[in-house]
Amino acid sequence: MTKRILVVDDEMPILTLLQFNLQQAGFEVLTASDGEEGLKKAQTEKPDLIVLDLMLPKIDGMEVCKTLRNQQVLTPILMLTAKDDEFDRVLGLELGADDYMTKPFSPREVVAKVKAILRRVKVYVEPHQATEQVNKIQIGQLEVVPDNYEAFFEGTKLELTPKEFELLLYLSRNKGKVLTRDHLLNTVWNYDFAGDTRIVDVHISHLRDKIEINSKKPLYIKTVRGLGYKMEGQSE
Repeated sequence: MTKRILVVDDEMPILTLLQFNLQQAGFEVLTASDGEEGLKKAQTEKPDLIVLDLMLPKIDGMEVCKTLRNQQVLTPILMLTAKDDEFDRVLGLELGADDYMTKPFSPREVVAKVKAILRRVKVYVEPHQATEQVNKIQIGQLEVVPDNYEAFFEGTKLELTPKEFELLLYLSRNKGKVLTRDHLLNTVWNYDFAGDTRIVDVHISHLRDKIEINSKKPLYIKTVRGLGYKMEGQSE
């Protein structure tokens, strides 16, 4: 089935260029030129991925992202920003964006990033043949079910973005191993962020808020000072 991409950008040359290149790559493309229109289409048209500019009229990209995540709309979001300031990138991630690109960029870069995000999501959301026993990873009160793209804590289903789920799954599959931030960047995000490991810290913080009783004193995702993170907890 053809994947549907929503592109939200108020710069018409960029909007037209991205629409053309994404269509050439085989995607169905919806467009919006302001945040209000983008939010409405994200809610009603149910795209498979949203390419969202940061600076938008009416409602900015940050608010669009925040609103969608508050409504439990977990569609992957690729944030576009014309700024080089790390604060903007980190804030976008903290509000629930899955990834970001800094302008200027080539349309090919955006298409490649979109394909990479959708490939990662496809691993988990494509239908699987029924089996007698569902594959799952159990660590204490945490249960991760890769085949169903689901995770539970104390029996309650967790609302995770695609990137949060991928990170949780990787940590769980490597329980007990110390994983550096650079390693997590290269494996979970599939490309080098040129040392911008803050993206890992932001997503770890999100996961702790959802699976730790006290995120300040984590029992599951432990920080290994000077190195990275380690998933702990007694398997059941």
